[in-house]
Amino acid sequence: MEEDYKTQYGLVGYPLGHSLSPLMHNAAFEALEVDALYKLFPLEEEELEGFFKDLKDEFSPIFGLNVTVPYKEKVVQYLDNVDPLVDKIKAVNTILINDERKLIGYNTDAPGFLAHLSEIGFKSEDKNVAILGAGGAARAIVSVLCLIVERPKTIKLYDIDKGKADLLIKDIGEMINVDIVETVNSIDDLNIELADLLINATPIGMKEDDPCLVDEGLLHSDMLVYDLIYNPAETELLRMAREKGAQVSNGLGMLYYQGVLAFQHWAGQEIDQNIKNIMREALEKGLGL
Repeated sequence: MEEDYKTQYGLVGYPLGHSLSPLMHNAAFEALEVDALYKLFPLEEEELEGFFKDLKDEFSPIFGLNVTVPYKEKVVQYLDNVDPLVDKIKAVNTILINDERKLIGYNTDAPGFLAHLSEIGFKSEDKNVAILGAGGAARAIVSVLCLIVERPKTIKLYDIDKGKADLLIKDIGEMINVDIVETVNSIDDLNIELADLLINATPIGMKEDDPCLVDEGLLHSDMLVYDLIYNPAETELLRMAREKGAQVSNGLGMLYYQGVLAFQHWAGQEIDQNIKNIMREALEKGLGL
């Protein structure tokens, strides 16, 4: 029974049916013999304020959270303190609730994405990047690509709501040099045929009947196509790109790395490589890999 667990962690977002985060974190708790449970908190937007208010209660069993679509930017207003990276990105995906019931926000998406790019051997310096979607994950990715020394040559950003993409650049541009970033009016304007890295940061591709946003003829063998979706393991976009000879990756590696970093924030220390391996294996097993 969930009520038997004195300490709880979890994921806030809506909807949450596709998430593999509980598998990863509960596997770590079990391996560490920690009496804690990671669960899903699917919240409608009108429930957010009350939920975060209840977290301040000294009897609340919740000591850490992850945040996903569509609340990574919205939750910042409910926090007592944020990491310096959050000040720049203005999006949070990890929250620590300390013993004084103070809520501290972090962004582990940004370093998680970079860690996975490094693992798969992609070097971003002087590359052309095209990004679909301007939500919280795209915000983290654009920010970190602008912050690192190995900056891309160009980043083109498209969202069906151009105002959202423009606001993203205006927001992060207050703290970060975004001179390499351009928001565009259409997918055609992304110049995908010239891109070295194409990132899908939209949820389109999760459902079987979702259309593919990208014309197959624009994909080529000299690019990495990175889809943040990890369930299904191969979206239509990734299938088409693989058949074109492109390097492909789903978002499972980013999920894993951001999850490890989140767990370390909650634990207040680095975790053993063996535990990290257990977390990754739980994710891969959850996808049937």
